[in-house]
Amino acid sequence: MSKYESQIFEVKLIMKLKDRIRGYLPVVVDVETSGFNDQTDAILEICAIILGMDDKGSFVPKKTLHFHVKPFEGANIDPSAIKFNGIDIDNPFRLAVNEKNALAEIFEEVNKALKAEDCSRSILVGHNAFFDLGFVKAATLRAGLKSPFHQFSTIDTVSLSAMYCGETVLAKAVSKIGIEWDNNEAHSALYDTQKTSELFCKIFNSKSIE
Repeated sequence: MSKYESQIFEVKLIMKLKDRIRGYLPVVVDVETSGFNDQTDAILEICAIILGMDDKGSFVPKKTLHFHVKPFEGANIDPSAIKFNGIDIDNPFRLAVNEKNALAEIFEEVNKALKAEDCSRSILVGHNAFFDLGFVKAATLRAGLKSPFHQFSTIDTVSLSAMYCGETVLAKAVSKIGIEWDNNEAHSALYDTQKTSELFCKIFNSKSIE
């Protein structure tokens, strides 16, 4: 086989995104909330990073969507949660939007990516992913929207990092595999989603499927 033929053959072998995770589009999500109960507590910040593939068949971040969110009417605000995430709910410079608008924009972009990649469904990727999925599902129901996410399946980077490097805490996992971590930025939905995205891509790109 000539060098030219070999290059053509290699290109043909690059897997499409839709073939990597049984037709699912991975979307990394993190929420910061006013408590731990997804039925009574509010999303205060949400970030979603839609993943794609580069021309080498590796997972890469494609699009980031980030919103500060107003608590829904009647939401429980747990002081200990606010102390933990450091969010000043009443700060006008948060430029917060209501949860329906935030989710509607995220869902619109995810649906565009689903169509572009010919995927059947999106799957939520997160660190303790079921926590994030629970809040997204509850907010989706309140907003009367249709979610592109699978209703119960997730990809949890806690399990992935435990398998890959023996760590379950996000800060420890990313640091152990050579990804920069800044404790001063932690517990921001934007920062945590970016780092979870890097962690996911690092792990998935290290494993190939024949």
